[in-house]
Amino acid sequence: MEVPALNHMNTNNIKKIGANGKDGFKNQRKDSEGSMELPNLEFEYGDTDSTTAELSELYSYTEEPEFNLNRECFEEDFRRHVKKQRWAELTEAGQKSHVMRLLNALEVTDRQKRLTVARAILYLAQGVFGDCSCEEEVMRWSRSNVFLLYEMGIFTALLELLAMEIENSQACSSAVRKPAISLADSTELRVLLSIMYLMVEVMRQEDEEDRPEWKTARQAFKTELGFPVYNGEPFALLLFGMVTKFCSMNAPHFPMKKVLLLLWKTILLTVGGLEELQERKVCVRERAGLPPLPEDPLQVVRLMRAASPPPSAMELIEQTQQKRGRRSRRSAYVDSLEGDSPFAKKQPLLKQDSLDTYNERDPFKSEEVREDEEEEEADAAMEHDVDPLERDVIRDVIIQPPPMPPLLRPPSDRLSFPRGLPWAPKVREKDIEHFLEMSRNKFIGFTLGGDTETLVGLPRPIHESVKTLKQHKYVSMAEVQIKREEELQQCPMTMGEEEVEETPAEILYQGMLPNLSQYVIALLKLLLAAAPTSKAKTDSINILADVLPEEMPVTVLQSMRLGIDVNRHKEIIVKAISALLLLLLKHFKLNHIYQFEYICQHLVFANCIPLILKFFNQNIMSYISAKNSICVLDFPHCVVHDMPELTAESLEAGDSGEFCWRNLFSCINLLRVLNKLTKWKHSRTMMLVVFKSAPILKRALKVKQAMMQLYVLKLLKMQTKYLGRQWRKSNMKTMSAIYQKVRHRLNDDWAYGNDMDARPWDFQAEECALRESMERFHSRRYEGGERRAGELAAVDNCLSSVLGRRVELPHDFPRSYPLWLEREVFAQPIQWEGLLQAL
Repeated sequence: MEVPALNHMNTNNIKKIGANGKDGFKNQRKDSEGSMELPNLEFEYGDTDSTTAELSELYSYTEEPEFNLNRECFEEDFRRHVKKQRWAELTEAGQKSHVMRLLNALEVTDRQKRLTVARAILYLAQGVFGDCSCEEEVMRWSRSNVFLLYEMGIFTALLELLAMEIENSQACSSAVRKPAISLADSTELRVLLSIMYLMVEVMRQEDEEDRPEWKTARQAFKTELGFPVYNGEPFALLLFGMVTKFCSMNAPHFPMKKVLLLLWKTILLTVGGLEELQERKVCVRERAGLPPLPEDPLQVVRLMRAASPPPSAMELIEQTQQKRGRRSRRSAYVDSLEGDSPFAKKQPLLKQDSLDTYNERDPFKSEEVREDEEEEEADAAMEHDVDPLERDVIRDVIIQPPPMPPLLRPPSDRLSFPRGLPWAPKVREKDIEHFLEMSRNKFIGFTLGGDTETLVGLPRPIHESVKTLKQHKYVSMAEVQIKREEELQQCPMTMGEEEVEETPAEILYQGMLPNLSQYVIALLKLLLAAAPTSKAKTDSINILADVLPEEMPVTVLQSMRLGIDVNRHKEIIVKAISALLLLLLKHFKLNHIYQFEYICQHLVFANCIPLILKFFNQNIMSYISAKNSICVLDFPHCVVHDMPELTAESLEAGDSGEFCWRNLFSCINLLRVLNKLTKWKHSRTMMLVVFKSAPILKRALKVKQAMMQLYVLKLLKMQTKYLGRQWRKSNMKTMSAIYQKVRHRLNDDWAYGNDMDARPWDFQAEECALRESMERFHSRRYEGGERRAGELAAVDNCLSSVLGRRVELPHDFPRSYPLWLEREVFAQPIQWEGLLQAL
């Protein structure tokens, strides 16, 4: 494997290793080019990967020597106070006493001493692995120590140190002047963020064996992180500030991977994951008086099976060549019958009702199976149409005749009806109104506005159709919130002040609102820099500050290891950003639809849609099956087992898994984000068409994983009406997969392109109307203050009370009043005719 030797610290060389793929993606392409498609992937989607995997991704392989350094810092201090006991042998009081000594030592002014103490605390949070013999023991002690550290107030002390490091202008200016930044420039920040990440990730996990005081501590920690107890803002906003400061090039030494992971896990802990979101959705709908949800989407997706991907262009060419070969052999066979046999007759070889037989087949079978059946039945029909005398001649001419194919079964026996569709159909109120409007125009000649109850004058089938539509009617919380907002805007006095529930999502949104656009742009910049399709540029953001060593590799083995570490580093950043964006969108949508639309519009204006399409415009099977991991270097495996000798072959082989969990997780998250940005938005759907997303998304269907295929098919479904008849005609297998896997909207004619909402001149008006509604919402709810209270104050219209009110006049009023009367009243002519006309 050819790897460039790196003799000096050059960031661009490392970028080229990750971007050009000489160490990473070259091997992935070789692995994927041999097979046309991946097997079914046994992947279970969730909030996060396993605990050990999430903890191992916190550290880069370059940080491996620091594990023993943390241990040495702890044991040196521990032996000064405890002579003959290990940490596990201390009583709970003894452990608390030692943690308190460490907490006091954190307040020293010497940076080096403070860093030594922080490393000792990090060793405790890592599970005192020097006293453990297996990974399970490390994880058990890590959990126990983390709850102990939180109880002793370590997190608050770390937060103060983190804020001090963020505001360290000397470190920032030194990093800006450096030509190349390495791991040593972010040592203090990395240690602090690692401790905080371990505390958040460990305390986020619930265990049945947890003690009651641990459960109480978890809830207190969740409240502490979610509410504005740190300088009047939640902890997540401090991390968002680090992200924007890094992307503005003011602090290029920030360890961005650790910041993003901590930010993601903090929001996951405070606002909740998928299960908490589903429970809250059920409660909110029940409180609003809406019927329960028809199903749990996550459970439905988990029961789905992956579909066979559509054939590629190369496969279609091969199939065409094979068909031509079969046809040529069959035509030669028939020509021998017609030319050589004296009993040959000029008669058709297929039965007349063959098309009828074709029409009665199961329409849900795959196209390859259907083609094979057609050829077998054509041969059988030919065999039945030949006379007995001709069969004797055939037996004489052909030495080894083909076996007799089975007789055709009756169509009723061959029909296999599809199983039930996975989703309950849905109908919006708008769909019912549109259907009744068209029906009344057709049968009666006039409409009734938004009336969905009156069916007078309509024929009986229309009654049945409306009944069916109402049976599947679904009212979303978004529709309820939009209607409520319209009422609050139109009748502010009648509706009164809105009672806003102080949920963690609401508090987070209020804190993010002033700088929301900066946060969104910063996250997308980092996503672009970490995407494997991005080119290495000298002016782009350097996201490798916390992975590059002080001394660059000089051997091929070291270069290979660093190349794997760089690719792994980028994959983890993509994973954290994709999960963070999806989490924010889902919780803000449940909290209020206009909060969701506001962040969506910022994402769209920041070119999130073409960025995600650019991410998928790669060999996605190669990305998902990437092996940018060295299992023996993962934490906690590397600290409890002896390190084997690494070779170029072992590094190139990677792990034994058939796919990379984090990469598949990232792809699904990005597809879900893209779905949320474009759903029911025709202008954004047209962006998918303009950026030619259909072939990119079709390539993603090669990955045989049901959940990923579902969201790809959703994106294809919403743009099929714009792609034209020829595209639909040549992609019938994809259309069939959409029908089988995506939820049905009973009035949606997505497969025909007749939707009246797809008129291009409505696109700009749609975005402008949405923008105006969001501005009114924010003005009413967040920007009003005293001005809004004054505007909504009651007006006194009683003449006697207004005239009887005592008014304080200025002291010079008696002198200026006659002059004012003369100039403003008597000297001004009155146009009585104009007044009468106005009245």
